[in-house]
Amino acid sequence: MDELKLVVASNLIKLRQKAGMTQAELGEKLNYSDKTVSKWERGESMPDAYSLTRLAEIYGLTVDELLHDDTAWQDPVEKAKAAEKAAAPTFSSRMVTMVAIVGIWTMAVIMFVVFWLVMDARLWIIFACAVPVSLITLLVLNSVWNKGRHNMIIVMALVATIITLIFLFLRRYTPWQLFLILIPAEILVVLCFHIQGRRA
Repeated sequence: MDELKLVVASNLIKLRQKAGMTQAELGEKLNYSDKTVSKWERGESMPDAYSLTRLAEIYGLTVDELLHDDTAWQDPVEKAKAAEKAAAPTFSSRMVTMVAIVGIWTMAVIMFVVFWLVMDARLWIIFACAVPVSLITLLVLNSVWNKGRHNMIIVMALVATIITLIFLFLRRYTPWQLFLILIPAEILVVLCFHIQGRRA
């Protein structure tokens, strides 16, 4: 019986403090004095059945939860959140990223096969186009799930692949000068990612 008094006392203290009430305010809600509430919280006496029912209503718990150690029960809001979290489907951000990238390359292969069957042209360019599309997808998903960690590297790779892609499209003109743009463009990317740095 003494153990039960201590469990109830501990629960009442935690619940009252969590609700931001004084012993007098709680006593007023129950039509008891703050001295009675103080005795309950010191484990000197137990609330009667009616008071336990009223306490359970005030705190949004069951009487059974009030009579058990607080590790056996949860706040109703936390309980609802836990149930919602359990019902929500879980997925791996890495797997979603992989599915998106592989999906892009699958589309590139499908286009390659279709164009190969229909006409004989420079089909390899389809795969060259899949690289920047993959990098853009990776950039977006990395920003969402990894808080942008390694985005600078992804953007640098994207700039390099776009310049290379332009070169490949204009290959008959041998525009090697395009690669001169690469160095200042990559420096610009690095500087842009360090704009929010230390104050001078």
